[in-house]
Amino acid sequence: MSKIEKNVDNVDNENPDKGKNSTRDFIDSLVIAFVIAMIIRTFLLSAYTIPSGSMLETLQIGDYLFVGKISYLLGNPRFGDVAVFEYPLEPEKDFIKRVMGVPGDKIKIVDRVVYRNGEPLDEKYKRLVKFYSADYISDNVPEFTVPEGQYLMMGDNRDESYDSRFWGFVSRKSFKGKALIIYWSKEPTSGFTGFVKGIRWDRLLNIVR
Repeated sequence: MSKIEKNVDNVDNENPDKGKNSTRDFIDSLVIAFVIAMIIRTFLLSAYTIPSGSMLETLQIGDYLFVGKISYLLGNPRFGDVAVFEYPLEPEKDFIKRVMGVPGDKIKIVDRVVYRNGEPLDEKYKRLVKFYSADYISDNVPEFTVPEGQYLMMGDNRDESYDSRFWGFVSRKSFKGKALIIYWSKEPTSGFTGFVKGIRWDRLLNIVR
């Protein structure tokens, strides 16, 4: 018994700063975790939430997304990407739309059908809610070419999206990242019961396409 006590005493005497070291290790771990989180946020991922219905049904109001920054650090936006970018008329605001035209593409819209380089697009994600009108500005657009360094962005909820058809192209430097995955989704409800019922379990971890 005395031998055990003696060994314990020896250990304590040999490490008088044991408590301080534990505290320092904990602080070091927090600093490292913070640095890693900042690196991820700066270069890899950002989190966004969807406040409007311009991308229905692909993205719902109340979806929470991870957006990959590295996608556009290593390459350019591609046709079909769902991307976050600075709204050209108010750069402090972020918009999310689908890339419908890349530099050099010839685009036209005929009776709500988008033609890219002469071919009609089969847009299974497209949502139409209004009656067709030949006089509606976004239902018929004469052919144009997407300029170098610019991109054509449109919402999947085609009749209720304020997009490139109204305010023009998005420059390459304005892109912030590509939408990757829905990590959380809920209906805009209040109270604990409403919160639980509002969770859209079927949307969690869905890949954005």
